[in-house]
Amino acid sequence: MSLSQATLLTQLRKLKPAQLRLLAELGQSGALGLAAARVGLTQPAASRLLAEMEEMLALPLRERHGRGLRLTAVGEALARRAARVQIELSDAAREIAEAATGLAGVVRVGAVTGPALSLVLPALTELQRAHPGFRAEVTVATSVHLCDQLRDGALDFALARLSPGETRLEAQEIATEPLSLVVRRGHPLLLQPRITVDDLLRHDWVMGDDETLLTQTVLSRLAELRLPIPHRRISTSSFLFTLALLNQTDAIAPLATPVVDSLSGNPSVPFVSLPIDLGLTVASFSIVTRGGSQLTPAAQRLVDTILTLADIQPGSAGKRP
Repeated sequence: MSLSQATLLTQLRKLKPAQLRLLAELGQSGALGLAAARVGLTQPAASRLLAEMEEMLALPLRERHGRGLRLTAVGEALARRAARVQIELSDAAREIAEAATGLAGVVRVGAVTGPALSLVLPALTELQRAHPGFRAEVTVATSVHLCDQLRDGALDFALARLSPGETRLEAQEIATEPLSLVVRRGHPLLLQPRITVDDLLRHDWVMGDDETLLTQTVLSRLAELRLPIPHRRISTSSFLFTLALLNQTDAIAPLATPVVDSLSGNPSVPFVSLPIDLGLTVASFSIVTRGGSQLTPAAQRLVDTILTLADIQPGSAGKRP
């Protein structure tokens, strides 16, 4: 039996909150027992809820797959929407609590390393001076990981880069990210009156694997300059491990220039950028949000502060899907 769109909409409005929570969890976990436990149901009770939904909608939401089950295309579509409903309800609860108490809730922001240090950190420092009760949880990770967390509702927004073809997230472009070549203070190259590219290539370079954006940027630029690939005996995407490695070796690391500038201004920091420019620039990063969602007032305040620090008038930059 097929349903018209109007009839289907009527039936969807009859779904219970417990059914939507179960479907959202099932879409996340892929296992009925685990989804049931997360919403406080027994597996038989969860199975009955699914059966009620299928009967109400006159559409199959699950199908047998080996010894277990998996969602049908209809089930997956509804699970995605159910998860979105749960995220919106959570955001609504936080916003209502802010309005009722006058206290800002915890803002959950994610960022890749460069913008985390050059924009998120000073923005939070400024906000906490003006609003002592302002609280935030900061996640520093790769763009892929941050966007996954954003879709799942674990973050309010992120300073990251969208993957091509992304449809569920929106991006407000902020800036490109120039790179500097960083070494420890006292590095042999700093003793030379002039540093050449050949001098750079005689040392190990510390970068992530070839799949990381920074490494791809560096290798692509070196190829444009018709230069060979530098030696990389140790690869890592960890910022802290990179700094530790620089401190104990004569290696060179390409790092975001704003990060380097924030560190090298302190004479006690044992790292400096080399006085040579190879024109290394990583693609633009953006403020990324869930498509169609509205930030809580506290999260919007942090976004506006970040935009101001980036010399962008809040509300002036357009979004792209």
